[in-house]
Parts: sequence; structure tokens; C-alpha cells
Amino acid sequence: MNEALQGNTKVTRADWLRAALDALVTGGAERVKILTLANTLGVSRSSFYWYFQSRQDLMDALLDHWLATNTRLLVDAAATDAPTITAAVCNVFACFIDPTQFDTRLDFAVRDWAKRTAKVRDVLMQSDDQRIAALTDMFTRFGYGAGESLIRARVLYYMQIGYNDADLHEPLAARMAAIPDYLLTFTGRIAPEAEIATYRTRMSRIMQPV
Repeated sequence: MNEALQGNTKVTRADWLRAALDALVTGGAERVKILTLANTLGVSRSSFYWYFQSRQDLMDALLDHWLATNTRLLVDAAATDAPTITAAVCNVFACFIDPTQFDTRLDFAVRDWAKRTAKVRDVLMQSDDQRIAALTDMFTRFGYGAGESLIRARVLYYMQIGYNDADLHEPLAARMAAIPDYLLTFTGRIAPEAEIATYRTRMSRIMQPV
């Protein structure tokens, strides 16, 4: 049987996971409670056990989701074929900006969770290492030395995390205007005008109100 039934309401595993993700993002790991989630979904507490063995099983699923989305998609963006290093960095920028690829609020919810839970801290450190390794490989593909690739990867990654943490509310137009200087700073190379224009168009489509 694939669905738990309460009255006329069918609740799936994905529903429980979405509710738990929302609780994690809005209130932190401590707010992810079975009874609270059941009330949110309008189902009995017992229906939770159709899909999860325990609260810890659910928390592990949240971490797995984060790794399969934020971390995996960022790694994939860094590995995407590109004609130049500046175009490759644009792919990474696009991943961070596109809310359908990188969920900034979820990323910071996991980082906050990691401050209080050793297991989550270990997973977070492994994820950060994986992300930086992917960015290092990206620079290496374009002829940067091993040491320089690592440092440029760290600068790019930690700047982006810090930028998101600062929550500057910078208008997209201002951010796009600064792209040539960002690319020059991160890569040491001047991006072609056509490449920058393509990236700006891509971002405009991503950020267009629905």
C-alpha cells in the first residue's frame, strides 16, 4: 500500500518530507516533530509510520534530500561543459541563483542544525569538501595549477556562501551589472561580452516572476 489514509485525505511519503522540510527551514530541526507534522497535514500520527521507522529516519531523509539537491546540483553545475572558465563560473553562479536548483534557505537550515548535532556536522563538512573539490576540478580543467585551483575554488565557494548569509537584498540588476568584475576577480580572465550577455539573459528568465 503506497498511501496512508485519514478520512478522505491521502498523504504520501513526499507529503511528510515536504512538511518536514518546511518545518526545518522555518523553525529549525527542533520544530520537526511527528505530531506537529501530522497536525499540519491533517492526518493521524500513526500514519507517519507507513513511511518512516522513526523521527531519526525522517531526519536522515531530510539530509539525504539536501545532499541530492543542493550538493549534487552544485557539483553537476561545476562539471557542466563550458568553452571558457568564465562560462564555467557562470554555470556555478546560475546554480546558486536559481531557486529550483539551490535552496539557500535549506542550506542555512542544515548549517544551523549542524551546530547542535555532530552527525549533521560531519555530513556538512563532507558536503562542503565535495563541493569545493568539484569547483577545484573545474578550475583545473581550464589549466590552473593544483594549488591555485584549490584556492580559487575556496574563494568562489566561501564568497557565495557568505554573500547568501549576508542577505544583502541586492537588486538582480545591480548584481548582473557586476558580473564582469566578479568573473575577472574569480578567474583572472576577462569574459567575452557575448558570454556575459548570454548569462544575463539566462538569469532574467530564471528570475522572471511567475
